[in-house]
Formats: sequence, C-alpha cells, structure tokens
Amino acid sequence: MSTLQQYQAVAQECRNLFEKKTRDYGSSWRVLRTISVVDQLFIKALRIRNLQSIAEQKVADDIRSEFVGIFNYALIGLIQWEKKQPAIEELDLPAALAAFDAAKQLAQQTMEEKNHDYGEAWRDMSQESFADLILVKLLRIKQILGNDGQTLVSEGIEANYTDIANYAAFALILIAEGKHKA
Repeated sequence: MSTLQQYQAVAQECRNLFEKKTRDYGSSWRVLRTISVVDQLFIKALRIRNLQSIAEQKVADDIRSEFVGIFNYALIGLIQWEKKQPAIEELDLPAALAAFDAAKQLAQQTMEEKNHDYGEAWRDMSQESFADLILVKLLRIKQILGNDGQTLVSEGIEANYTDIANYAAFALILIAEGKHKA
C-alpha cells in the first residue's frame, strides 16, 4: 500500500469514529474555543507519554485510540479556526462531515507536499518523538494565542493543527505496520 493509501485508510477510520460520536453527541464540539481544543489535545498527548513509560495502565483506551483522538481533535481545531468563532450551534451530520472532510483534505495535501520534500523521514521516527512533537506544536499554539494570534516569522495556528493531525496519522500508520506499540 502507498503512503497516500495508508493515510487515507487511517483518516477514514478516524472519520468513522467522528461520525459515530457526532451521531451520539451532535456537534457539541462547536462550543470549544481554541485554547480548549489545545488543552484536549494536550491531555491526549500527555497520556500517550505516560503510557509509553508506565508498566500498567488502568484506563482501557490505548495509545492507538489516543492518536485517533488527536487526529480528530486536530481536525476539529482546523474546523473551529476556519469558522472563526466557537458557537453553541448544532451542525447537522452532513455539514459536520463536510467540515471534517475539508479539514482532512487540507491536512492530507500538506502531508503529501511535506512527504515529497522530506522523503518520508517520519517512517524512521519513534513513537515517543511523535508525542513530543505534538506537545511542541501545542505549546507553540499556546504561545501564539498569548501573542494575540500574531507571529513574526513562524507558522500560525492552522499550520500547527495540520502538523499535529499528520503526526497522529503517521503514528497510526506505523502502529498498523507493527513498528510501534499500540
């Protein structure tokens, strides 16, 4: 399977979960402000770091499911960023899925461009590095928010969310290949 096919397969799995959760909860995530999305992602990335270093876990969700959650919340972050204002607003299922698909397409296009230039260097990265890099991106978003959304020479919030989604997708691909712990 090509990298694009692998990416699309993990993205589809993530979308399936997003759809089921949207059926269960509606688009309750529309109320989340940027910092709340960042904090949710932060919790998931820290949990992965903890699971990577402890011998026994007490909650059933594994590393793999946390990366799925990170992919989905990164796309939710992109959706929220694009919509500009969080709202107590119910998106119907087709609208929520269309927004998810548009955010996924942006992440996928970025992945294809960077993958071309970087030569799939991610395939040699450790799972620990994916978790750490996600945390770095989240800390960058927090700093950008502290600077009223302004950067001097750096990528903005949208680019960081895109990278987070792609790191999660890469981790999921390597888990599926049996190269990383689930």
